Amino acid sequence: MNVSVILTAAATPTAPALVLRPWCSDDVPELIEAYKDPALRRGARSPLESEDDVLRWMRMQEQGWEAGDRFGFAVLEAAQDAAPSRLVGNVVLKDVGAGEPCAEVGYWTAAAARGRGVAPRALEVLTSWAFDTFAADGLECLELLHQVDNPASCRVAEKCGYAFDRILPSWPPTYPLDGHLHVKTAPGHGTSGEVRAD
Repeated sequence: MNVSVILTAAATPTAPALVLRPWCSDDVPELIEAYKDPALRRGARSPLESEDDVLRWMRMQEQGWEAGDRFGFAVLEAAQDAAPSRLVGNVVLKDVGAGEPCAEVGYWTAAAARGRGVAPRALEVLTSWAFDTFAADGLECLELLHQVDNPASCRVAEKCGYAFDRILPSWPPTYPLDGHLHVKTAPGHGTSGEVRAD
């Protein structure tokens, strides 16, 4: 997969355009800063505690692109006037495989950017790209999982057309609480809430 993939979300009347691009070493300081947020650390599968953790995580992003099964994007607010681009979040498409009908999406938003529509705008761009890019390989649906104590993720999922499917039981320590599974199907593959029984 070409790691020079750049995706964009247009500006809105109240927010600048978003640029989604693969993570790079220049992002390390802002990523370390983002993970100082207790809410982000609480919801992360593997909280980034140190620079070494961040560098390992960055390598995992690179390996995913190289293998073609995990595509992590840094989400930046486009540069305005003299201000540089600013890291505001992350979106990821994972568990992608030829012949596999489903893959998973995930996201987070940096604390300073919450409540400004970053996650739904970035998720909509990622969703379109995923279906456009991998439909020929058999991708038919995307799954989005979040813990039940995260109503903001529920709102993002529903806003982007990911229909609530079912409650998943907890699986400690990775998932200490029950979760919600939301599903979106590719255009031409039924309604958003329809899940294949494979």
